[in-house]
Amino acid sequence: MNDIAARLHTATEQLCQPGAPFEIETRNSGSSELRFYKNAPNTLRELLDTGRNFEEQEFLIYQDERLTFNTFFARADAFSHYLVTELSIAKGERIAIAMRNYPEWMIAYYAIVSIGAVVVPLNSWGSADELCYGLSDSMAKLVICDQPRYDAILSGADQLSCQTILVRAKDDQAGLCFEDIVRANLGAAMPEIRCDSDDIAQIMYTSGTTGRPKGAVSTHRNICQAIFSFEFHGMCSAMANPESIGKMFSAGFAPCTLLSVPLFHVSGCYAAFLLNLRAGRKTVMMYKWSAEEALALIAKERVTIFSAVPSMVVDLLRHPNFKTTDTSSLFSLGGGGTACPPSFSSAIAENLSDAYVGTGYGMTETNAICASCTGDAFLYKPNSAGTLSPLVEWQTRSPEGDVLAQGDVGEIWLKSACNISAYWNKPDATAESFIDGWMATGDIGYIDDENFVFLVDRAKDLIIRGGENIYPAEIESCLSQHSGVADSAIIAIPNEHLGETPGAVIRVRQGADLSETDIKDYLNTKLAAFKQPSHIWFVDEELPRNPAGKVLKRELLKRFMN
Repeated sequence: MNDIAARLHTATEQLCQPGAPFEIETRNSGSSELRFYKNAPNTLRELLDTGRNFEEQEFLIYQDERLTFNTFFARADAFSHYLVTELSIAKGERIAIAMRNYPEWMIAYYAIVSIGAVVVPLNSWGSADELCYGLSDSMAKLVICDQPRYDAILSGADQLSCQTILVRAKDDQAGLCFEDIVRANLGAAMPEIRCDSDDIAQIMYTSGTTGRPKGAVSTHRNICQAIFSFEFHGMCSAMANPESIGKMFSAGFAPCTLLSVPLFHVSGCYAAFLLNLRAGRKTVMMYKWSAEEALALIAKERVTIFSAVPSMVVDLLRHPNFKTTDTSSLFSLGGGGTACPPSFSSAIAENLSDAYVGTGYGMTETNAICASCTGDAFLYKPNSAGTLSPLVEWQTRSPEGDVLAQGDVGEIWLKSACNISAYWNKPDATAESFIDGWMATGDIGYIDDENFVFLVDRAKDLIIRGGENIYPAEIESCLSQHSGVADSAIIAIPNEHLGETPGAVIRVRQGADLSETDIKDYLNTKLAAFKQPSHIWFVDEELPRNPAGKVLKRELLKRFMN
């Protein structure tokens, strides 16, 4: 076993042994046994109330607004008091949040889950139809939204019966105003509502690329175990990377996270918001992504942690202002939401070689938990998603459903206390994806003999050309290493003779001059002939992506095949 793998194994054993902070115990759960962190809190209120201990420390920076932990909790207490005493919100009732990244998003989330209601974070990038579908499907009693989402809901809703509370409303907007509610109830205590670990806490809609999104149902226990898993991986990695951690502390910068991804996605909600609220770390929140603005914030607020979609990390590091910006505080870089291309590693090596780099693998249905890879582990196996969480059991299966041997490539199935319990109001989809405690991920991959997870591609993205399997991720990885390619996506092109062939949509890097011949000559040296794209299209604009950072290939197919 390699030294870093051995260090991770030893750290895991020490952290998870009886009496240790992350002690593991096995419990019966339904028809199967699951592993749990014994010391994890049972409810989100219990989990997050530790943040109250940080009092007058700064918690949240948003543009010109600065909130201490005391201010945050006082506003959340006021809002929760109103929900219970004035609107009579009862335990188990659904409350939706539909807005871009604002402080009120965080305040509303904490208030909702703390009174036993069910929070429904909606995709603020969605259309009016998609927003209304989420409200209708979840049977939300109330939606808390900003002005653009309010306007969209009004234009698309015919029979929605949920009440609306508006955030940052226009001056002439009638109706309930979030800021007025909080101001009128400041000083009130949060109501005491008894919650159980098996109560539903959240319905988070999957950002699917086909069909209607599905509501992923998480209990308090699911999310508490997930947050504890994040903390375990952080502690385990620190123990396995003592030199890097020592360097971080010697630099003297207080931990500070730049939040640039949407809060309605697990990466923004869990890895930034909930972890920082619980741990007393400062969060600098962006309304929307801008590499130029992000660099300015890093310098001004002395940001130490930046984790985002890999393409955003690359954009930041390769921005013309990077070399002239004071990024001396920036220590930790992470890429998540989608596979990290080689350009992610090369951009870091070229511009911030001493960074503590990490990635991982998880999904909405696993509450972001499966594998994590940070520090020396990332350098050791940069193509891996990391080592498996102690809570997670792993299988790869053949298309026929047979369990494959370790190291064999197949569809990934996971069993974990972090996995969601069901899809909301979709028994058929639940029965198809959840079997005997195991969940089908739809991802193709394998796990090696050192417990490192490797992803190959999405099962649905597989291209079969004349009987030969082609994984688009492999071609996209090759393209990402071309100096003139800023981004790319491989899509399946129907072919009467071969069934389908790969087609490449390429965003050209600014200032580069690329031709179809350039790309074909480049790929000829790296890929087998049958994997070569049969069609190549060049674009100047960003490729369409969902909130998790995954390219919307159906949109590209419609555009280039019509």
